[in-house]
Amino acid sequence: MSGHPKAGQTGGMDDDAVRRYRDEITTEYQPMFDRLHRLITGTCPDADVVLSYGMPTYRIGRRRLNIGVWKHGLSLYVSPNRDGGFSARHPELAAGKGTIKLKPEDAARIPDEELQDLVRAALRA
Repeated sequence: MSGHPKAGQTGGMDDDAVRRYRDEITTEYQPMFDRLHRLITGTCPDADVVLSYGMPTYRIGRRRLNIGVWKHGLSLYVSPNRDGGFSARHPELAAGKGTIKLKPEDAARIPDEELQDLVRAALRA
């Protein structure tokens, strides 16, 4: 993930801890994390990326989208009323209030445009 802005800049991995988090992800999940990172920073280039609650957090103002890596794959933490209807369209991926669990095979079947809609709903007013 080289080539991202340095600390204090927006739109990229602006924290060494976030880069280390990514580098420590199980190899199987790195491509999924990289895809989501690219989609989030491409859709919302003004988002700051920091480590919060031990996981990468993309933020614009008071809005947040957290990504955690677990045994199953990735979890996205976003309020259901700010996920652009993603949880309603994919109830099998909703795991409790504000948690979306993605396995690599789940992510592979979801088009970029749908994930970008989720990102916009989560981070934009």
